[in-house]
Amino acid sequence: MQDDASKNGQSADRRADDAVEVLLVVAADPQLDPEAAERVPRLLKAEVADLDIESIRPGPSTPVPDAAKGTDAVTVGAIVVALSASGGVLTVLVETVRDWLARSSARHRVSLTIDGDTIELERASDAERRDLIDAYIRRHTGE
Repeated sequence: MQDDASKNGQSADRRADDAVEVLLVVAADPQLDPEAAERVPRLLKAEVADLDIESIRPGPSTPVPDAAKGTDAVTVGAIVVALSASGGVLTVLVETVRDWLARSSARHRVSLTIDGDTIELERASDAERRDLIDAYIRRHTGE
């Protein structure tokens, strides 16, 4: 059975009311102990919840692979954020994630996915991050 968005040829992530769903997947710094790593997505979620968004909810759980080693970041949380496709809210969301990463002394990574298109943010130079983010936002806002 298809929902109305699918029947109209629209992606399930791009609703008729022009809302966009963004999946944020947080990979905590591998150097953190498990308890600290579990707090990481909650900290980001608290900052994102303060933005002018439609809704925020837990995303699909991402199991930690059995062979995960301490040298790789461990995915500890996913968040789905629904926001208006207009008004620059996507830009504000991406900048909030970027700023959150920059303020952290840990090496967290956050991937943002819209309609199957993913960008991964982590500690990079300001110029590298700005160029990647600008291209990603242009693809999803037409700006």
